[in-house]
Amino acid sequence: MATCPMRFQRPWLLYILHLYILVNKNGALSPDGEALLRFRNAIISSDGILPLWRPEDTDPCNWRGVTCDLKTKRVIYLSLKNHKLSGPISPDLGKLEHLRVLALYNNNFYGTIPSELGNCTELQGIFLQSNYISGPIPGELGNLTVLQNLNVSNNFLIGPIPSDGVLINFADNSFTGNRDLCGKQINRTCRDDSGGSGTDGQPPTGQNQGGKKKYSGRLLISTSATIGALLLVALMCFWGCFLYKKFGKNESSSIAMDVSGGASIVMFHGDLPYSSKEIIKKLETLTEEHIIGSGGFGTVYKLEMDDGSIFALKRIVKMDDGFDRFFERELEILGSIKHRYLVNLRGYCNSPTSKLLMYDFLSGGSLDEALHERSEQLDWDARLTIIMGAAKGLAYLHHDCSPRIIHRDIKSSNILLDGNLEARVTDFGLAKLLGDEESHITTIVAGTFGYLAPEYMQSGRATEKTDVYSFGVLVLEVLSGKRPTDASFIEKGLNIVGWRIDHGKLLIQTVRGCR
Repeated sequence: MATCPMRFQRPWLLYILHLYILVNKNGALSPDGEALLRFRNAIISSDGILPLWRPEDTDPCNWRGVTCDLKTKRVIYLSLKNHKLSGPISPDLGKLEHLRVLALYNNNFYGTIPSELGNCTELQGIFLQSNYISGPIPGELGNLTVLQNLNVSNNFLIGPIPSDGVLINFADNSFTGNRDLCGKQINRTCRDDSGGSGTDGQPPTGQNQGGKKKYSGRLLISTSATIGALLLVALMCFWGCFLYKKFGKNESSSIAMDVSGGASIVMFHGDLPYSSKEIIKKLETLTEEHIIGSGGFGTVYKLEMDDGSIFALKRIVKMDDGFDRFFERELEILGSIKHRYLVNLRGYCNSPTSKLLMYDFLSGGSLDEALHERSEQLDWDARLTIIMGAAKGLAYLHHDCSPRIIHRDIKSSNILLDGNLEARVTDFGLAKLLGDEESHITTIVAGTFGYLAPEYMQSGRATEKTDVYSFGVLVLEVLSGKRPTDASFIEKGLNIVGWRIDHGKLLIQTVRGCR
């Protein structure tokens, strides 16, 4: 009988010990951690940093990009810059009550700035520049009394910048690159709904005088707008019939059809003496007779202005509407690049059906044409000069641009020549722009067979090294005068690189045999 109590004590002690271990092991994640997990769940894609945030942790203090106060374990810094994060900014960040710095710049965030950030009363720095954020700047940010640094530049923000609270203290460089913002901070007058102007970035408040007169005026405006809309529809139908008769069924290749539905011109360099109307008027005259080339990225037209200046116009059929902002943002980056050995992107025309990219025209044509159709023009000095120019242009893209640009499609047809046979690299940035959304991943279609590095064909990952491989193929093409996919290589089961290696071995054997 005395042994029975001892038999039951051990299971009870083990049970209590096991329960104690489970309670401590499965401690609940802190409120700050829960808020960050909801922020993570709103992210659609990234470079792989967020999956390292583990929900089973008791706090987020060891998560990448997160810094906590050592004593309180509360989140004070959230720094996730340059991680290719795509998605909306979760309003749950407003629950990080002790957050001091929020740095989410150089990503692909879209949507609006959550007004809940106004609850983070200890915020001293907000850095959201270089994303795709739209909508107005929430007035709640003005309540952040200790805010010292704010940067929302290079986004798609619109409307008046609130002038209440601390937001009035920030200058133009905090908001630059948002074309539809207005307010005192950037010295740009805002306009109210009726087209009038305000002076303080806030909608003006008028007195309600003559209510009946206002109602009558609104009714008159509404009626006039309706009549005008009907006339516009009729005019568009007439214009559509006219264009159909004029251009027949070649709608898919007619630029006139592109710009007829309404178009806007965006110029990157202020050195063109033409108005938007002048450019659009010239675009409407382009036909198939003006086509000077075509490729994987679109058809190229020759555009000649009244003063004799000539430009090359690349027509790219527009994709889905959601891609527009990303497209325009990337074009602004490409348009800001100017270099002696790069083809200058002057601007673009945004139409309902396509993007028309406007480049400098180079009279020497492409290197592909020069090598394989009029090679007698290229002596060894000219070929060396061309190789050096292309190398300098590519090196500038890799090392001097910020962010750096991987071309992804180096080939002889993407090297253009001016009248002095100097080389300029063209189509840089377009493979990324028209490829997959991940900035470092493209499919094989992004390049051209014969120029692609083996590792790029296997993994789809483009780097500076894969560009250098393609450039090496280009050098062999310039020296040999043969295309990478020349029939003589294919007959031997080789490409131009394999041919060069094969000939190199043969040369070494010949030299050894002469000893």
